[in-house]
Amino acid sequence: MTQAWTVVDLFSGAGGMSCGFSRHPGFKPIGAADAQVGKPSSAAGSLGCNATYAASIGLAPVDADLSRADPADVCAAMGLAGRRPAVLVAGPPCTGFSRAVASNHLRDDRRNGLVGRVADYAALLQPDIVLVENARELVTGRFRGHLRSLLERLDSLGYTAVTDTHFFTDFGLPQRRERAIIVAARRPLRPSGLRALWRGWRIDAKACHVRRAIWDLPSVPAGRPDAADPLHVSPAFRAEVNRRRLAAVPSDGGGWADLVGHPDREALLTPAMARRMARGDLGSHPDIYGRMWWDRPAPTIKRECSHVGNGRYAHPEQDRLCTVREMSILQGFPRDYQFAGTLANMYRHIGDAVPPLISYQLAGLCEWILSGTRPDPAGLLLPGCQLTTGDLLRA
Repeated sequence: MTQAWTVVDLFSGAGGMSCGFSRHPGFKPIGAADAQVGKPSSAAGSLGCNATYAASIGLAPVDADLSRADPADVCAAMGLAGRRPAVLVAGPPCTGFSRAVASNHLRDDRRNGLVGRVADYAALLQPDIVLVENARELVTGRFRGHLRSLLERLDSLGYTAVTDTHFFTDFGLPQRRERAIIVAARRPLRPSGLRALWRGWRIDAKACHVRRAIWDLPSVPAGRPDAADPLHVSPAFRAEVNRRRLAAVPSDGGGWADLVGHPDREALLTPAMARRMARGDLGSHPDIYGRMWWDRPAPTIKRECSHVGNGRYAHPEQDRLCTVREMSILQGFPRDYQFAGTLANMYRHIGDAVPPLISYQLAGLCEWILSGTRPDPAGLLLPGCQLTTGDLLRA
């Protein structure tokens, strides 16, 4: 092909979805929009993700609250007047659906209504493909009516959709991450999904281990960046006891429960940990102060991954949180991707993102839908990530 298909990205965040499309030879992002708000209590623009997007994608997103802004005004601000993109991608906030938030089983978060806003932009822009990524519960949860409403609206606009959930480890992500993917194609185009794209092939499981992804990065102490890569840096410990606590956790998959047998356990266990252990109950957060395993995929990287007390986010051996660069690699970003803003916000940018390793494959899927030619498996591997053609196996 001589001209790239164009892409518009809603809820664009740090550019995880756009990265996969921008690095695919068949696509070019031409518009993006995000409100840069991490949670309802945050100030407008506090997340600062548009700077990260611009630094690596080379396109400045429109700063817009998509829950309130008129779609026509947003599209005009993106410079889309008279332009019909081939693909509209969207990653509406998933916190209101995620099973990680207990109250989501009881009440319908107001942010869930943003899923329906995607149809407003589809009606206006009339793309050939609409692609939505979100939490698994968008498809399987109690409030999946939001998805049903979106699909009904897209059907009325002339789209046929396929919906599925996936463990992204199946497609090479070195992290256990389960997400929903909705692919809608304007008739007479026919939609398809990631499983069909990979039919007949699979990724070697060892390629998805933490060891394969980050073993070669140089050792750095907490709080000090690597001289060759300023993003290979983790936060310094604010309290000495936190450093001692992590140092006492065994390498390669150890967790805070291992501190029970430590001779200095009274000083290392927090009061909450001590109460849990007295009851023989690890509670709902057994992974806090946990280390990743070398020979397993990383756990799900969430937006609050900037502290060892928030999950199993510590390096398998070194006494620190995984660095921004390590965390981004485990989230499927290529090694040259740039992040901007505060250290805490860079971790949030990573945790919120669609893994580019996966969005590159979604670009290949869109190429198949638009052209009718199924890509070769080797063409589905994002350059700059840990996967190689040697990891491709016949299913």
